[in-house]
Amino acid sequence: MEPYQALANAIVELAVKDYKKALKQHFRFPNNKDYADEVASLERFFRSGWYSQLTSVDGEYLIRRLQDEIRQSESIRGNKNFISEVKAYECNN
Repeated sequence: MEPYQALANAIVELAVKDYKKALKQHFRFPNNKDYADEVASLERFFRSGWYSQLTSVDGEYLIRRLQDEIRQSESIRGNKNFISEVKAYECNN
């Protein structure tokens, strides 16, 4: 793997990790503006031209998959409030 591709992969991987963490926190604490801002910022990144230069993975697809992953992990943990908050969030975006 070329060094520039390794760097691009690392940038995307870190954004994914940050998005998952921010999304969990945003749904657990929906009134916390910092979490909402972080989620919005990362979603803008996944939809950006820079992101599409780093990877061929569709940003919208990635956002949906990560939201589904978080929804499933919280469902397994039995957090019903989280699930309803995810659905409400998705309806508003």
